[in-house]
Amino acid sequence: VAAYVDFIRGTPLLIQIFLVFFALPILGIRFDEFWAGVVALSLNSAAFVAEVVRGGVGSIERGQSEAATAIGMRHRQILVHILLPQAYRQMVPPLTNELISLVKNSSLLSVISVYELTRAGQAIISVHFVPFEIFTLLALYYYVLIKALSWLSGRLERKLPTW
Repeated sequence: VAAYVDFIRGTPLLIQIFLVFFALPILGIRFDEFWAGVVALSLNSAAFVAEVVRGGVGSIERGQSEAATAIGMRHRQILVHILLPQAYRQMVPPLTNELISLVKNSSLLSVISVYELTRAGQAIISVHFVPFEIFTLLALYYYVLIKALSWLSGRLERKLPTW
């Protein structure tokens, strides 16, 4: 897992998208544009989320795990019932950042012909020849979406219990 996370975090997402879309078919693994994009974004996001969870769980005092072990809880029970509930509040902001990055990074999928917001804007530009107006509108759409996600995250964070 560490090598996977290190590789994903150390390479540009655009290269990862190209690897999934162009290199995997050489190995006999074929996806259409949409699913190649989903796989590439999922692999990328999973690595960053893994680090967020690792950091969140690692931030809980070791004594919590030791006490749970002392009363006979198994590793999975400790994780689910003791560590994750306490770590969740600390993980919300970085998980929100990852979600925001995922939304913004989805625009990169236009390079493999995935029809998403940016690609739709390019299609409109090719018909109406108004790139400034369309890209400004796209920027506003992304901005509003990101602000909404940030607002929802803030509300969630305020509603979570403090331990």
